[in-house]
Parts: sequence; structure tokens; C-alpha cells
Amino acid sequence: MRGFLKPSLHSTPSEAQKAFSTLARGRRNKLAKTAKTTLVKADQWARGDAVSADVAGALEQAVAVLQAKAKGKKK
Repeated sequence: MRGFLKPSLHSTPSEAQKAFSTLARGRRNKLAKTAKTTLVKADQWARGDAVSADVAGALEQAVAVLQAKAKGKKK
């Protein structure tokens, strides 16, 4: 049981976390290496689990760079 009169907790992933989780495993691994972390920590971040702030910032920056490259190629 969840508890008496307590709301359930749901993690709400950001746009960067959603974009990261849709990528293929190889691409996620490359971004994790760019952020100097492991694929396990990167996947935990994408699910909304607790990771250190420096890892989260590096992964957000890596996803932003990847999205900027993708927008540049579409033009």
C-alpha cells in the first residue's frame, strides 16, 4: 500500500531527458562518454532518478549540442 492519504510521487522528466531516452543505445553511450559518466548513470538521469548535479548538467549540455546539430542538418 502506498500510505494513507498520501499522493503518489511521479517523476516528470525534462525535454532533454525525454530526448536522451529516445536515442539508440550506441548514441546514448557516446553522449555518456562525452559527459564523462557511465551509461548506467546517464540512463538513471533520463528516468528522473537522482544523480549528481555535474553529471546532470553535462548530459543536458551534450543533448543540447546533439539537438543543435540535428537542426543544422535539416536545413
